[in-house]
Amino acid sequence: MIASEIEIDIRFSETDAMGVVWHGNYLKFFEDGREAFGKTYGLEYLTIFDKGYFTPIVRSEIDHKAPVYYGQVIKVITRYVPAKSAKIQFEYEVVNLTTKELCAVGKTVQVFLERETRLLELINPDFYRQWKEDNNV
Repeated sequence: MIASEIEIDIRFSETDAMGVVWHGNYLKFFEDGREAFGKTYGLEYLTIFDKGYFTPIVRSEIDHKAPVYYGQVIKVITRYVPAKSAKIQFEYEVVNLTTKELCAVGKTVQVFLERETRLLELINPDFYRQWKEDNNV
């Protein structure tokens, strides 16, 4: 598997009334991880858009393991999961670098929609097929 990592400082605005990172922010952290992955491996959202596609999320999962608090630092590890079908799958780990605890794990699945028609692409687009070959995935 190919993977990337990004560190994120937890801001006050990302916490709830108990001072814990609000559960919905983990999807944002996953997106930060996908953007870092895209920059590292040449699969950025704007590149996909320029090739004529949107890649909406059709499935997301999060298992919360331990809390994260304001002022702490997390690392989001984003791993690409190969699939034969026309979709992009990632797995995530969120590690609290302050406490060294695994705080969350998750998955997302994205599909390809043709930008002009917004129709679901059932076959891997040519650029994505090439990207998979170039990265041996």
